[in-house]
Amino acid sequence: MQSCIASASRLVVKVGSSLVTNDGRGLDHAALSRWAAEIAPLVRSGKQVVLVSSGAIAEGVARLGWPKRPKALHELQAAAAVGQMGLVEAYERCFRAHGLKTAQILLTHEDLADRTRYLNARSTLLTLLVLGVIPIINENDTVSTDEIKVGDNDTLGALVTNLIDADALVILTDQRGLYDSDPRKNPDARFISEYQAGKPELEAMAGGAGSSVGTGGMYTKIIAAKRAARSGASTVIASGREDKVLTRLAAGEAIGTQLTAPESRLAARKQWLADHLQVRGELRLDAGAVRALREQGTSLLPIGVVAVEGEFLRGEIVRCVGPDSAEVARGLVNYAATDARRILKLPTSQIEAVLGFIDEPELIHRDNLVLR
Repeated sequence: MQSCIASASRLVVKVGSSLVTNDGRGLDHAALSRWAAEIAPLVRSGKQVVLVSSGAIAEGVARLGWPKRPKALHELQAAAAVGQMGLVEAYERCFRAHGLKTAQILLTHEDLADRTRYLNARSTLLTLLVLGVIPIINENDTVSTDEIKVGDNDTLGALVTNLIDADALVILTDQRGLYDSDPRKNPDARFISEYQAGKPELEAMAGGAGSSVGTGGMYTKIIAAKRAARSGASTVIASGREDKVLTRLAAGEAIGTQLTAPESRLAARKQWLADHLQVRGELRLDAGAVRALREQGTSLLPIGVVAVEGEFLRGEIVRCVGPDSAEVARGLVNYAATDARRILKLPTSQIEAVLGFIDEPELIHRDNLVLR
């Protein structure tokens, strides 16, 4: 087995708290220097790298002089705000030593759920990568309205992988990888070197958190790999204690557990459309349009739509239902609800005459549509 990182041109690397802190007592600056030293040659070789790093809260706790990590949300948010200053400053200094620029990106799950903010974040990240800048990403804990949850940065790494269409996700932890049972309890536990991401049995194999510093156990990493696979990206879960782990992975060496994406990128994108975006409206189709979608795999044209329900913007996801109100498909719509109502039941040739413009000939292109 060759590491998927060797052929990846764009990758997301996530490093956990135990790999960037002194056992939770502030940042390990020597460790950050090592990560910069490993990532720098990858960038020079032509790879685009995004770094998702834990450590802000641990650094904040140390700077504030607190004896241990707090549990109250407002105290966690305060620690994150203080620690983020030190985390970004340290990374900027480490990468600058290798002639590389960095950028701080703070994201929330809301940023990635809202279509406009999602597109803005994507555009910013892709522009930074083209410029050769290393984005340093963390959860924006200081404005979070929910509790800071277990495995947030594992999840964030997967969401960023989807966001920028990365080829691979590397999750570096303080464990070798995945075993079929907990090796701390079962001396006969078998190491899993390669498996298909998303298989139900993987979740049964994964245990709980193994460190007092971070918040993510192996289970959250398995779920992260499952999410990453939806956009066609494979995931490597490996120990950050391995010498030159990123360098060796990039050279093709098999280290840790590789969870391969089971689907092509297009198929995975459709799975993401089906399951992970909030539906904003509804298009009611005639029987002919339903047959065309199901039997011919066509795009959805205005002529096959008899009614538009709800208010939505161009680029948001809508549900398509047949004459019996059963959901047929869903996808990203090319026209806002007000414009869709004006062109329903009309042939494509009349769109420009009615609206005064034509964005696309279809209401939903087949590449952005998934059958239910």
